[in-house]
Amino acid sequence: MDNKSANEVIIFDTTLRDGEQAPGYAMTVSEKLDFALSLDDLGVDVIEAGFPVASLGEFKAVNQISKNIPTSIICGFSRALEKDIKTAAEALKPVINKGRGRIQMFIPVSDLHLDKKMGISRQDALSVISKSIKYARQYTDDVQIGFEDASRADLDFLCRASEEAINAGAKTLGFGDTVGYAMPDDITQMIYNIRHRVPNIDKVMLSMHCHNDLGMAVANSLAAFKAGARQVEVTMNGIGERAGNASLEEVVMAIYVRKDKYPYVYNLDTAKLMDVSEKLSKITGIAVSPNKAIVGANAFCHGSGIHQAGVLKGDNTYHIMTPEIVGQSCISFTFTKHSGLAGFKSILDRNGVNIDQEVLQMAFNEAISLSDEQKVIPDEQVISIVHEIERELSI
Repeated sequence: MDNKSANEVIIFDTTLRDGEQAPGYAMTVSEKLDFALSLDDLGVDVIEAGFPVASLGEFKAVNQISKNIPTSIICGFSRALEKDIKTAAEALKPVINKGRGRIQMFIPVSDLHLDKKMGISRQDALSVISKSIKYARQYTDDVQIGFEDASRADLDFLCRASEEAINAGAKTLGFGDTVGYAMPDDITQMIYNIRHRVPNIDKVMLSMHCHNDLGMAVANSLAAFKAGARQVEVTMNGIGERAGNASLEEVVMAIYVRKDKYPYVYNLDTAKLMDVSEKLSKITGIAVSPNKAIVGANAFCHGSGIHQAGVLKGDNTYHIMTPEIVGQSCISFTFTKHSGLAGFKSILDRNGVNIDQEVLQMAFNEAISLSDEQKVIPDEQVISIVHEIERELSI
């Protein structure tokens, strides 16, 4: 590989599959198509459009997305069962015919899941892996196998399962930290072992799918990159089962900001991140937390006087990226009891209110006295306080 291809990472978005499985995030066929178009416009490499065998609506959504998405690879999710795989292939037929259709099937690989959930042996699992991949290859060459609960699997068996999948013709091997159990060093060890112990591993893409139960999904995804994986499975706003998945915007912006540690390239237009985040919130009716990294309302907003004064002297005192790079409008100040005079004046400046120093100090003192009870003083009230003081002084 040349340097560019060796450092290129694939963004696999599963908002419409794993993300939508979370309670409250279900979407209609038209909503899924609308959001898929936004993901394609964002530059997502692979869109996992849904689980076609799950319902007629899911089948229709995947099929409509397959017909209408111009650029991204479209992936259909399935269990390692012929019925699921065939249904996924039928839903994906329009895009398979264009050479952009992928089938991903999953199978548990930890002893806990094999025993408790599936009731099968390791040898049975190897047989299923081989048969299901070979069956899926009848429909498309782009076959991905997802190893569920890989982070809790025996490493020897995980290597054996990976070898079986490669021999059967899989193009991508996905490793799931399905319950968010792993730490970054666990992921590093797992990917390192796979890369150094599995024959012909250079013939496949390694993908990481992390959940956020311990708040480690993004860190684990980045650890997988450093260990040699080159595809990451993410969701917009980090939505997903339980505590969610690795957040697309956080993974991408970590690479953008920390090129010294993560010298990778991706195809996304980051200036569209905020719009796509807001579209997802509008479709689902669920807003992101204000303190959500990258796309939260407070991500580039300051209420502390110390921070406000610092930012007024230089944006990079408290910001590691510009808001514009992710589609946020600007750095903003909100007046609270922690705000200072410089921040108060900047609020007036951005609203075109010019006053002398005496009025400024009086208005600031009044706003501070109100802020203990009111917590936040909106711009309109700040301006009203100023005008009221000006009126009183003119009498």
